[in-house]
Amino acid sequence: MLIRISERGVSMIEVLVALLILTIGLLGVAGIQTQMQTAQLEAYQRSQAIVLMQDMIDRINANRKNAANYVTGSTPLGTSNTTACTTTTTTAQKDMCAWSELLVGASEVSSGSKVGAMNEARGCITLPVATMPRQVIVSVVWQGITPTLAPAATSCGSGSYTDDKTRRAMVASIVIGCLQNNPTTGVCTTP
Repeated sequence: MLIRISERGVSMIEVLVALLILTIGLLGVAGIQTQMQTAQLEAYQRSQAIVLMQDMIDRINANRKNAANYVTGSTPLGTSNTTACTTTTTTAQKDMCAWSELLVGASEVSSGSKVGAMNEARGCITLPVATMPRQVIVSVVWQGITPTLAPAATSCGSGSYTDDKTRRAMVASIVIGCLQNNPTTGVCTTP
C-alpha cells in the first residue's frame, strides 16, 4: 500500500497570481491617492476664492456710499497691475488695487514668485442695479485642474483660460439698502 505524503508549500503559479492581485490593488490605491490630491487642491483653491471674495465684499460694505466706484469694467482684476497701490487716491481705487494684488498672489512670495492665490485668479465687480437698493455682484474666477462645466453664473474671466471648462467661479451678491426713504419723494437716500 502506498502512502501519499501531501505536498506542502505554494507553487510558482500561485505566487504569480498573488503578486498580480497585489499589483492591481496597489495601482488602484495609487490612482485613488492621485484623485485625492487633485480634490484637495481644488478644495484649497475654493477656500482661497471664498477668502478673496469675502475680502472684497467687506471692502465694499465699508464704503457703501461709493459702491459704484468698484465696478471693474471689461477687464477683470488680477490680469495685470499697472498702477502702484500707493499712487491711488480714492478708497475704492486703493481697495481694488489691494484686491488685485491679492488675486495675483502677493500675500505669499516664494523665490520671487507670487504664489499666495489660486492659479490664474481674476476678480470682477458689476453693478446690475445702480438705483437704490443697489445690487453689487462680486465674482472670483480661477483655472481649475480638471475640466468640468463652464460656470454659467458669471462671464468673468471667460476666454482667459485654455479651456473654459476648467474655469471655476465663486459669485456673491450684495444688496445695499436704503438708509431711509425721503417722505416727500419716496426716493431712497444713499447710505
